[in-house]
Amino acid sequence: MLASKGKPFSFDQTELNPSRNKPSIRRTIMDVIVFLLTSLGYILQAFYYQIFGVPKKDLNGEIALVTGGGGGLGRLLALRLIKLGAKVVLWDINQEGLDDSVKLIQSLGGLCKGYKVDISNKEEVYKYAKIIQEEIGDVTLLFNNAGVVSGRALLDTPDHLIERSFSVNVLAHFWTTKAFLPAMLKNDHGHIITIASLAGHVGISKLVDYCSSKFAAVGFDEALRLELEHLRAQGVFTTVICPYFIQSTGMFDDVNSRWVPTLDSNDVADKIIEGVQKNEKYVIIPGCFLGDVILDFCDGWCRMLLRNIL
Repeated sequence: MLASKGKPFSFDQTELNPSRNKPSIRRTIMDVIVFLLTSLGYILQAFYYQIFGVPKKDLNGEIALVTGGGGGLGRLLALRLIKLGAKVVLWDINQEGLDDSVKLIQSLGGLCKGYKVDISNKEEVYKYAKIIQEEIGDVTLLFNNAGVVSGRALLDTPDHLIERSFSVNVLAHFWTTKAFLPAMLKNDHGHIITIASLAGHVGISKLVDYCSSKFAAVGFDEALRLELEHLRAQGVFTTVICPYFIQSTGMFDDVNSRWVPTLDSNDVADKIIEGVQKNEKYVIIPGCFLGDVILDFCDGWCRMLLRNIL
């Protein structure tokens, strides 16, 4: 039981819906039938999208914010966004890398601005979010891309590096989302992209803090998606990106993968942009057909089960 404004918070559906106090056998049977039919519908929908594809939305004119845009995957995403006609804003703590990215992207034409921002500092996030709104407009594509990794056994990892992993890899998502989501909801238009990892589904030795933070990032996206549905935000989408180890990002360049080759960062950037254009809930890289279907199915029936709880 959780506390909410000093009052006990319960998931007792009978308090929310008195008609459920005395469930009948007939009602129970109908609920089961509806559940099975809805589940089948989500499965068929997932297979249909996998086979025939999903129409891509136009990103021209969108205002995209990419955290960690001073290099690596963030820079590659920004290059693709500017080519698609989006206005691009980059945040990074590395001023030199940020300047290089802005210079490269501006050479392609279009609007690109960079700001040195420590996203682990919520005051800085809120400050620069307001500046962007005043100078450029409302952010409509939020790429929570910035990430850090310690790469040490838990007992060898200093406390400040563990705190840094959570501050950058997940807590910063709360600050950026709180800063830009209100305008998205007001306009019923927006997209929040969470760059997580397959390490957000499977634990890995010497990545205890990293995996834990990415598990949290996956949970952040899933809960936020359900909350947006509860708010009936039809035009605001979320996508969580779960790639394997990526080459040339400065984080896992020395990884020696025996069974699955590490990913080319350009291929990952392409798949992320494609996933955003298709409003996909999950982008698993390398792609697993069955895995995508299962995740879509689980997302669908979880939303159905939880829709009437809160």
